[in-house]
Amino acid sequence: MEGKINKQLKKVLKKIVKEAHEPLAVADAKLGGVIKEKLNLSCIHSPVVNELMRGIRSQMDGLIPGVEPREMAAMCLGLAHSLSRYRLKFSADKVDTMIVQAISLLDDLDKELNNYIMRCREWYGWHFPELGKIISDNLTYCKCLQKVGDRKNYASATLSELLSEEVEAEVKAAAEISMGTEVSEEDICNILHLCTQVIEISEYRTQLYEYLQNRMMAIAPNVTVMVGELVGARLIAHAGSLLNLAKHAASTVQILGAEKALFRALKSRRDTPKYGLIYHASLVGQTSPKHKGKISRMLAAKTVLAIRYDAFGEDSSSAMGVENRAKLEARLRILEDRGIRKISGTGKALAKAEKYEHKSEVKTYDPSGDSTLPTCSKKRKIEEVDKEDEVTEKKAKKAKIKIKAEVEEEEEEVEAAVEEEEQEEEEPSVKKKKKKDKKKHIKEEPLSEEEPCTSTAVPSPEKKKKKKKKKEAED
Repeated sequence: MEGKINKQLKKVLKKIVKEAHEPLAVADAKLGGVIKEKLNLSCIHSPVVNELMRGIRSQMDGLIPGVEPREMAAMCLGLAHSLSRYRLKFSADKVDTMIVQAISLLDDLDKELNNYIMRCREWYGWHFPELGKIISDNLTYCKCLQKVGDRKNYASATLSELLSEEVEAEVKAAAEISMGTEVSEEDICNILHLCTQVIEISEYRTQLYEYLQNRMMAIAPNVTVMVGELVGARLIAHAGSLLNLAKHAASTVQILGAEKALFRALKSRRDTPKYGLIYHASLVGQTSPKHKGKISRMLAAKTVLAIRYDAFGEDSSSAMGVENRAKLEARLRILEDRGIRKISGTGKALAKAEKYEHKSEVKTYDPSGDSTLPTCSKKRKIEEVDKEDEVTEKKAKKAKIKIKAEVEEEEEEVEAAVEEEEQEEEEPSVKKKKKKDKKKHIKEEPLSEEEPCTSTAVPSPEKKKKKKKKKEAED
């Protein structure tokens, strides 16, 4: 398969070389070239040779006596399987199903541990509530509880293996003045059994995490270097396998795990998420918030290269992952320095940064804001002043004309009222003619330029009485 001569084949060919007078038929051209170089034996490879080989395989039972057909079929099947494995370079260490199951079990164990520890603290808290505040570590809490049990035993117990001297003294002092209730021995036994379960699950979780680390370094060493064991395992589990993950684009790997947020953002036409499971990688975690999007995009691009190298490459070293991680860390330092060095050009020149000087501004009170009157600018153009003067003159003329018209109307109205009183005994026809003449006369009077006068003023009865008295006095 590799184009190399086996020892058994070499022995057989050395015997044939002396007696062979015709070229040797070979199924593989590469193997024929090696035989010709080492043994100086002419070889031939053609479609006719392939047909000849196929005929030999089909008539193997007759050509090799003493072999049953059933045994021959089993041998052919085993050979086919071994050849297929060899061609695919199958290895038990490269099975990524173990990683998928291990990371899923690790997550389940974390959830169960949290539930158990919370239940244990709440249960034992009725008996000794002060212990939960003094000991914050969950595993140490369960070990102390398992070693001592009842609150009364803390005074005589030695906890130097688990706690420091100060914490131990604090625990013993709190046990003497505790406000917890008394519980029975059966309750303590059940609580201790729960503590034993928590300790065993914690130990198994540590063992499982070490197993996952070894598996990840065997199957995907470059991915492990780039994003870590847990994030790499979660990416593989989310995609289903390492081959499926290798088929994804960098943009897909970047938001893998944030599908709900992505479709919600597309539906509501908002900004799409910048990262998914890759957010928990150490490189993204140590970046400032404003650069997390850039670093996650660059990390996803380099991680996809590492995934494809691990999935399809023959080399199992992590050199490529170490190199890419170093590039990302250098890029991260440049971003965190806020562009002190130039990115474009030579990349060696330092950017000029001005020295920061604090300038304090003293603000004064502006009294102009107190006035509600509109303010106008002090300096105005000469044309604007002339226009304003013209407008004021026109308004004054119009006002004078209005006043004159009103005075004339009042005088005429008074005269008309006097004439009406004098001619009360005259015929109605004459009165109508005079009224018509009066209306015509009023219509012909000059009106103001801006607003035409639509109604005539009617003299009040008081003015009529005054006029009558004046006329009687003159008579």
